[in-house]
Amino acid sequence: MAKSDSKNPLKTLTAGGIAGALEAFIMFPTEYVKTQIQLEGAAVKKAKAAGLPPDQWPKPRFTGIVDCAKVTFKEKGIFGFYRGVGTLVIGSIPKAGVRFAAYEQFAALLRDPKTGKTNTLMAGMGAGIAEAIFAVTPMETVKTKLIHDVNQPVRKYKGLVHGVATMLREEGLGGVYKGLLPTCLKQGCNQAVRFTVFDGIKGIVLTGGKKEFTPVESLAYGGVAGIISVYATMPFDVIKTRMQGLEAKQYKSSFDCARKILADEGVLAYWKGTVPRLSRVMFSSGIIFTFYEMIMREMNKVWPEPVPVSKKPAAPAVAAPVVAVAATPAPVAVVAVAPVAVVPVPATTEVVVAAPATPKA
Repeated sequence: MAKSDSKNPLKTLTAGGIAGALEAFIMFPTEYVKTQIQLEGAAVKKAKAAGLPPDQWPKPRFTGIVDCAKVTFKEKGIFGFYRGVGTLVIGSIPKAGVRFAAYEQFAALLRDPKTGKTNTLMAGMGAGIAEAIFAVTPMETVKTKLIHDVNQPVRKYKGLVHGVATMLREEGLGGVYKGLLPTCLKQGCNQAVRFTVFDGIKGIVLTGGKKEFTPVESLAYGGVAGIISVYATMPFDVIKTRMQGLEAKQYKSSFDCARKILADEGVLAYWKGTVPRLSRVMFSSGIIFTFYEMIMREMNKVWPEPVPVSKKPAAPAVAAPVVAVAATPAPVAVVAVAPVAVVPVPATTEVVVAAPATPKA
């Protein structure tokens, strides 16, 4: 994608939105499990902060990822994994749409006109921050609180609409924008890494006249980009999840949340939930890149990009023919001088010689 010309933003927004919705629905069960495991430590932390002895701390409901999946299926069935899926699917449409549209625009702005190369790292960073502000932060906050609410003894939210209305009424617009800073950091780093890795692989693999990945290649190389991005951004994801959960009021800021996690749970807590997130992102990154490129190919058939008008190089200046003309010497007037007769004159005779008249040319 880095080598392409700037694409129509409405087209990239549409293709990205469709790809994001499909990816969100397919991968939501892993997102559900990941969020459950990350939020599980919140109750224990609250008990510790209240000064309760260890024997009164709530015991974890899940022993691991597999156990979480088993308990969820046993208690709520297959649909239990899709609690809050509507929020994520709806949120993924603008999220992915903004991401790809912003990336293409940033890539075009940062492209070197001489070499045609773009700063993929910065373009991806800009795309991630844009999606964090306009889509990810509010939708992730709603999704996290809805998932967290499922495991409460008394349910607070009756559904998506009621949940959003309650959050806005109790906390205002700022309530759904909690965790904006770590979300910007997470999404910015995520997309910087993913687009850089994916486009880097594309630049290596697409040789010999090959212009596009096959769907299998997009899935595989997108997955590689996703794996690398998980380990680079996991701490931001943990902080973001805590800031957007029901216990977020105990933190003064994202920095306070990060400090308390380190003090109470140790540095490894920043990578809590890595495995379920890794399994999700590895596939979701590949899926969304695959769907995006497939949808763009199909859309180009019915909605082709305008052919850029290339500036024709100016025709080389043709020098006027030079005709060599031999220089003709100016005519020289030749004056014939008549011979003068020498006459012997006596010494005493005065001779007056008149100056000869200048001949006219």
